[in-house]
Amino acid sequence: MSTPALPLEQDKPVIWTVSVSRLAALLRDVTLEYDALATIEPINLGFDDAVRHIRERLATERCDAVISAGSNAAWLKSRLSVPVVVAKASGYDMMQALARARRVVDSAQAKPEGTGSHPRAERPADGSLSPVLIGVVTYQAPVPELAQFAETFGIGIVQRTYATEQDARAQIADLKAAGVRAVVGAGLITDLAEEAGLTGVFVYSAASIRQAFDDALEIARLGQLEAQRHRTRGGAVPDTLRARHGVADLRGASPAMEKVRQAAVLYARSAATVLIQGETGSGKELVAQAIHRESPRRLLANAPFVAVNCGALAESLLESELFGHEEGAFTGARRGGHAGLFEAANHGTLFLDEIGEMPLALQTRLLRVLEEREVVRVGGTRPVPVNVRIVSATHCDLEQRVRDGRFRADLFYRLAVLRLTLPPLRERQDDIVPLAEWSLRNALAALGTRAAPNLAAELAACAPLLRAYAWPGNVRELRNLAERLALFLAAEPLQALTPAFILDVAPELAGTRAATAAPVLPARESTADVLRRFGGRRDAAAQYLGISRTTLWRRLREEGATA
Repeated sequence: MSTPALPLEQDKPVIWTVSVSRLAALLRDVTLEYDALATIEPINLGFDDAVRHIRERLATERCDAVISAGSNAAWLKSRLSVPVVVAKASGYDMMQALARARRVVDSAQAKPEGTGSHPRAERPADGSLSPVLIGVVTYQAPVPELAQFAETFGIGIVQRTYATEQDARAQIADLKAAGVRAVVGAGLITDLAEEAGLTGVFVYSAASIRQAFDDALEIARLGQLEAQRHRTRGGAVPDTLRARHGVADLRGASPAMEKVRQAAVLYARSAATVLIQGETGSGKELVAQAIHRESPRRLLANAPFVAVNCGALAESLLESELFGHEEGAFTGARRGGHAGLFEAANHGTLFLDEIGEMPLALQTRLLRVLEEREVVRVGGTRPVPVNVRIVSATHCDLEQRVRDGRFRADLFYRLAVLRLTLPPLRERQDDIVPLAEWSLRNALAALGTRAAPNLAAELAACAPLLRAYAWPGNVRELRNLAERLALFLAAEPLQALTPAFILDVAPELAGTRAATAAPVLPARESTADVLRRFGGRRDAAAQYLGISRTTLWRRLREEGATA
């Protein structure tokens, strides 16, 4: 008897990493950060050996995504049916690698004659050293921006490309003959460079590998959504595609929340687009689901609610997932093509979270879909009619982004026909204690523990502490705190819920309201400044800003481009 499929929430993605070079060590290190999110297995094979191994295992095993890099990844993408995520070195990675290579070459040139393993650069008649020579070897295509970089910083950079391992060996030999001392590239290139007696400088960083893991997790999630959609029978809409929350779930008795509920009911009567603005954790998706649940669309047989985070996917992945693609549209495209989320949400609601992070190129495509009410898949020519209501959300100031040229003005006004701003929890003082009680009772029940009969009175005594905190994570942070408190209360049933107990479990509440103000980026503070404040820890910086690591990385690149 076959084992029934686990519910999607309990079904951890399965990711295989493929590498035969020094990339394997970097993949292994980053894997530790994702162990709790996915079942990850390294495959230390390459090219045809890896293809044969994976094909054999796919006959009996499940794999949601494969992560690889360079020529190995390109080889796998064109020969496997499973999605292959290509780890790509960023521009920042390349600059860092070139800086390391420059130090290697400068050090070699500074050595007295005969002390180094490399010949010294010949001196021109004026006695100065010849320009530094660094080789950059990339798979199939060169990096066009390197020429300008080399001219600006006075570095002699020689670029080469390769298609096969034999080709790569020939390029390395050619670079060595030209006087190159250090070669920047992927694992195969750096291994071959060191075999030839040169210094190999590995181009990938942990950040680029984390990005690949983030993309693989999102691909796995979307793949599971689609698989569940295909398992559905009789036209019914599966559950991770239904809106589970209604207006009754918008909790709070404050006047601000009463206005939110009234607006949700009113907006549900219209088919116009809705833009929901609010800080992270303030309940934007909850409101979007409530609007869908209250709308006439809920009466249709197929009225799905489909959500996608526009800031969590790379641009190429987001385009394919939103609009779909035809078979053969690009290397690694799914066989038979792939229906995008617009098609999946037909007759229902498509919720675009973090809409402010959508790349400009995709903003143009989105505007066309909104105006024409039809979508053309990537690589296709046939328009597919769609009847979809768009509800979008953002925690950033979209109007400021329009003024900065980072968001299309015409798309902004098309998305913001109806607008709704959610109040932060710190502005809903009367709701904090009731929400804490409701969250704590639910968390205790989930642990199989009864709430103390005087729980409400104990929380009332803790009200000054709870209200003094600014709740930068809003209702989500309050709910997380309740789960933490429930765990300790379940372990010590006789423990009273006092301010001292709460501070012991959550010392962050000891800060003043000013010290824990909302995570709004100061006008003159760039994303890079925030990253420096947190000592380069991207997770901490992204959490402070209320964005994903992908969005953080994208902002850093945008700021670097406009600097």
